[in-house]
Amino acid sequence: MSDDTLSSPDSSQPATPHRRRVRYSGKNPRRFEEKYKERDPQRYADTVAKVLASGKTPAGTHRPIMLAEILATLAPKPGELVVDCTLGYGGHAQEILKKIQPGGRLLGLDADPVELPKTEARLRAAGFGPEILTAIRSNFAGLPSALAEFGARLWSQTQPQQLENDERTAADASHTAVRRADCILADLGVSSMQIDDPARGFSVKTDGPLDMRMNPQRGFPASALLEKTSAAALAKLFPENADEPRANELAAALAGKKFATTKSLAAAIRTASPRLGKDELDLTVRRVFQALRIAVNDEFSALDMLLRHLPACLNPGGRVAILTFHSGEDRRVKKSFAAGLRDGLYAAIADEVIRPTPEERHDNPRSSPAKLRWARKSG
Repeated sequence: MSDDTLSSPDSSQPATPHRRRVRYSGKNPRRFEEKYKERDPQRYADTVAKVLASGKTPAGTHRPIMLAEILATLAPKPGELVVDCTLGYGGHAQEILKKIQPGGRLLGLDADPVELPKTEARLRAAGFGPEILTAIRSNFAGLPSALAEFGARLWSQTQPQQLENDERTAADASHTAVRRADCILADLGVSSMQIDDPARGFSVKTDGPLDMRMNPQRGFPASALLEKTSAAALAKLFPENADEPRANELAAALAGKKFATTKSLAAAIRTASPRLGKDELDLTVRRVFQALRIAVNDEFSALDMLLRHLPACLNPGGRVAILTFHSGEDRRVKKSFAAGLRDGLYAAIADEVIRPTPEERHDNPRSSPAKLRWARKSG
């Protein structure tokens, strides 16, 4: 039999190597990347549907909270400029982008270098190109600078010939191109993607390094904060950042200690609280983690700066909506809006805090602590 008889028409093409499915040791998957099928929603749509039906958030995603209330409060219109100060997974932004077309633009800010590129790619795939959506890696405390950068980009895109012949400096160009927003949204706190990923160190759901930084490229992790902070400072930090009633006892047990992982810290918190029942003990762990996260990311200082900048960043009649998840955040927003109304900066503010509906709290338990406040700038 000749070689020609044995050969197939495609024999000249290299064979595609067979790829075996990923295997893991033991009976059940243990690594975060292996365990949650919903992290690949295109392949496991049925799994995603089951997770959502059970009132949980699929791992690696984030469900936008109080979406209908935010859209009603901001009332975005075609042609307007909207700033989403905490782009996150892009759930709020995607719906707002639909409302401001044709002619509108959205500026999305997020300090997280891990999640921002993913969200931008996801929104681009949904049809929102660079002429509609601009994403900038920035903490919301830098809102004025981000608006100036956005204005400079927009100016350079619309007048390329003038830029070539213009002798003005880049600083002058930025100055002339400063924009103000018609709507500003800030969804505070931490996203589900960050909570669910053990490598970020935000929770004890799966063990991971005790980090908690929104931007892992800056600052110091929570492990370093605990190691260098005194008991007196921790005793002050826990009630301020998380309303923890047993601050002194916990501070004495944790201050100056080395905790490399989230579970080692959680174990120390539980050991320091032997008289508490399971539910109260779990709540204590969450409060300590929240207090450390706020401190690691200097969240209150960033919020204070955002609140100071808001009136100058809004067009006359512009609207702002802020979602908070802790009393310390809500107090700051409430006082700032009230002061702005008193000083004539705002024409109206929310009379009462807006909370998620019982249906939303049931379907998405992570929405339960959310509080929404809004303000409208004087015309």
